[in-house]
Amino acid sequence: MKVPCELVVWHALPAFRKEIARSMVEDMHLNQRMAAEKLGITEAAVSQYFKNKRGSDMKFSKELKNEIRKAAKEIATSKKEYVVIQQICALCYMFRSRMLLCKFHKIDDKKPKGCKVCEEVCK
Repeated sequence: MKVPCELVVWHALPAFRKEIARSMVEDMHLNQRMAAEKLGITEAAVSQYFKNKRGSDMKFSKELKNEIRKAAKEIATSKKEYVVIQQICALCYMFRSRMLLCKFHKIDDKKPKGCKVCEEVCK
C-alpha cells in the first residue's frame, strides 16, 4: 500500500505544478522559461506539462483550480524566496483536508476498507 504522501509526490504535486505553470503562461503571459524559474523547475518540465506528458492524471474542481490560479499569481508576483513552498503546501493541505487525496487513493492504490489515515492526519 502506498503512503498518502507518496501519492502527493507522484500525482498531486506534478498536477499542481502543471496548473500553476499553465496559469502563469496563459493568464499572466509569462513565457515557459519564466514560469519554470518562478517554480524552481526546468523549462523541459514545463514543456512536458503543456504536452500533457506530466501531471495529467489528476483533475481538479473549479474551486480548486481557482485556488491554484491564486497561488500562481502569488508565486509569479512575490519576491519571497519561499513563496513556492508556501503556496504548494497550502494547496496540498487543502487537497488533503477536503479528502480528495482519499478519493484518489481508493482509485490508484485500492485503499483498504476502514482506512482513516487522511481523516486523522488532516484534522
